[in-house]
Amino acid sequence: MLKIYNTLTRKKEIFKPRRNKSVNLFVCGPTVYDYMHIGHAKTYIQLDIIVKYLKFRGYKVFYLQNITDLDDKIIKKAKQRGIKPLDLAREFEKYYYQDEKKLSIDSVDQHARATDYIKQITKQAKTLIDKGYAYKTEDGYYYDIKKFEGYGKLSRRTALGAEDAVSRIDESVEKRNQGDFCLWKFSKPDEPSWQTEIGAGRPGWHIEDTAITETVFGPQYDIHAGAKDLIFPHHEAEIAQMEAASGKKPIVKYWLHTGFLNVKGAKMSKSLKNFITVREALKKYSPQTLRFFYLNSHYRSPIDFTPKTLEKTKNSLQRLQDFITKIKDNGRDDLDLIEKTKKIITRNMDNDFDTVKTMAAIFNFVKQCHKRNLGGAKTREFFKKINKIFNIFEFKQLSIPAEVEKLTQKREELRRQKQWLEADKLRRQINKLGFQIEDASQGPIIKKSEN
Repeated sequence: MLKIYNTLTRKKEIFKPRRNKSVNLFVCGPTVYDYMHIGHAKTYIQLDIIVKYLKFRGYKVFYLQNITDLDDKIIKKAKQRGIKPLDLAREFEKYYYQDEKKLSIDSVDQHARATDYIKQITKQAKTLIDKGYAYKTEDGYYYDIKKFEGYGKLSRRTALGAEDAVSRIDESVEKRNQGDFCLWKFSKPDEPSWQTEIGAGRPGWHIEDTAITETVFGPQYDIHAGAKDLIFPHHEAEIAQMEAASGKKPIVKYWLHTGFLNVKGAKMSKSLKNFITVREALKKYSPQTLRFFYLNSHYRSPIDFTPKTLEKTKNSLQRLQDFITKIKDNGRDDLDLIEKTKKIITRNMDNDFDTVKTMAAIFNFVKQCHKRNLGGAKTREFFKKINKIFNIFEFKQLSIPAEVEKLTQKREELRRQKQWLEADKLRRQINKLGFQIEDASQGPIIKKSEN
């Protein structure tokens, strides 16, 4: 029985989609003005695994993700570079898709650009204006948070408690309440704008998401997920917008939020010079290593990105990969052990997607196989099946050049003769050819160098 921790209720709940086994899931995507960083990767990889597990459990999932392709940050950076904001957005949107592919994040069914939904955004904004939830100022239309009775139910902050929070550049001297947020920004010189029934301008940040989800899913759907820092004010604003506009509650049945990522114990920021893009991280570590790193932390928990931890992660994953590589079709299998491990994995993943205990179960399985010299076709099949969820293992037969094979054999002869210095020279030659040797009791194991 699958249970999910719901941020709205602050407890684990039995997962029951609104319509049988069909699941509509929305995730807040990137604002495309810079490269994807390792904090983004944590959220998107962990949610990719959650979606894959839901599919593994027989749910039919439609995963929708928005792309914020116009906001103040995009406009500012475009001005610095002397190009149009939407040209900058298209450039970094392309880079985002490239990084998604490198990280094997392939569960998203639809990416939705905010600027493709201007008509729906203005329609929803007009509904809120007509219902009295929004008011006009000199620079745009704002949502009056004190008009929505349920404001604060997700973040546990009242409208009064929101007074110290300004919603993402939504500053205006004409605002009724400090926490009010902009639905529609009136046009300014040298900024993209659209002629609409509520005036020329561009969308506020929060309303793009609810306009997109209402268009694709309707006013209510199953899961909304994103990083923990979006709970307030972004997700709180989404609830206020959609529930007020539609009159239906709740907009979302389950809210999932991922924990923060730090770098060497500190919040990642360019000013601290600890800002790491996915592209930089992939120069040192494989995509599988990064995915495995995030798997070893529960999605709701914080995680610290350090070179020491990443090296440990790389080595741990390599031990699993080495075991898989050595599996032989004619090897022995313990079907009871395989079935028992499958049940443990399902039990752990059914408990709010506990990947930490799941990985522990996989390591214990490998330990048992080593102890009893197990590992045949059924064992490989087991790993292939669970890899559909985690996407961290490789099953391709390694193609080893004849020169590397020859050097390895020669090195073994030198080792038997205890000519260690000469043997080390051959190891270095093998390394230069892009391979590495691991000396094991059953003989040398040839592996492709990770970097």
